[in-house]
Amino acid sequence: MAQIKDVAHQAGVSVASVSRVLAGHAGVSESIRQRVLAAAQALDYRPDLAARRLRSRRTDTIGLIVSDVRNPFFTEISRAVEDVAYQNHFRVILCNTDENPEKEAFYLDLMRDENVTGVILSPTLALLADFRSADYPFPVVLVDRCDRDTAADAVVLDNVDAAYRLTTHLIENGHPRNVLFYGAASATGCQRREGYMAAMAAHGLEPQVEAVTATVDHARSAAHKFFCRPPHPEALIASNGLILLGLLEALREVKIKVPEQIALTGFDDLPWTRLVEPGITVIAQPTYDIGQAAIELLLQRIAQPAQAVRRVVLRGELRERDSSKKRNARR
Repeated sequence: MAQIKDVAHQAGVSVASVSRVLAGHAGVSESIRQRVLAAAQALDYRPDLAARRLRSRRTDTIGLIVSDVRNPFFTEISRAVEDVAYQNHFRVILCNTDENPEKEAFYLDLMRDENVTGVILSPTLALLADFRSADYPFPVVLVDRCDRDTAADAVVLDNVDAAYRLTTHLIENGHPRNVLFYGAASATGCQRREGYMAAMAAHGLEPQVEAVTATVDHARSAAHKFFCRPPHPEALIASNGLILLGLLEALREVKIKVPEQIALTGFDDLPWTRLVEPGITVIAQPTYDIGQAAIELLLQRIAQPAQAVRRVVLRGELRERDSSKKRNARR
């Protein structure tokens, strides 16, 4: 296996020059840079990354810790993070917590052990309750979930506003008796519950909420139990895409038709929401933009550790489809 001194000999330069070229440092002439790169390629040289990490105490690695990698929302965020990381010569370690504080703590410890350069984190409610950036030896950017008073860099959707607008849309379309199914273990779900409650109160209506585990199977099971308790509502709202799919599966299994017998809405403009009949009314999140903004905030924090805390708040887009059409338009 070729060593750095072999590359130096082949290129006719010093070992220090080879090291500067491979590290991307300025101050090396173009002719030397080209000779070093050509020699490294000819010898199939691979740098000793472990030794480099020990010397620099940097790994050029970013941790991405999300609650459920199966959720298309986090899949899209992961893609954006990886795209920008690659462009900036960083690698990404992806971890999945399943909303489990113990797994979350395990992976945060792993990030310490790996000496990562920074972490993008979708925190559990337990961690978010007393989160402090100073508790970690690396910069952290929170994504999707952040309380109003959390002093940390974060990229989030305006969840309260989005849920308020979605609920108001249903009410104005003649569906005042509606139910919100929300992920109770998620800060995002709780914020969307807040927006739903505010919209119902603004219209003088009685709210009804069902706390569920935010997976397709749990949402479907919860919906089956709910439909065993008449009277049935006029509309359902799901706080994320997995819950929305679970509700739709349950409605089809109990043969309740959308929108003839019940309206259905939710969050996340996933491809299937446009392809099913009828199309599902949703709040579309700028998911890729959320991931992109999160890693850009992290890279800025890495470059300028003392800069002020920043929070990026994005707005969801209400996309109306036939699943929530006006009641008089159903006939």
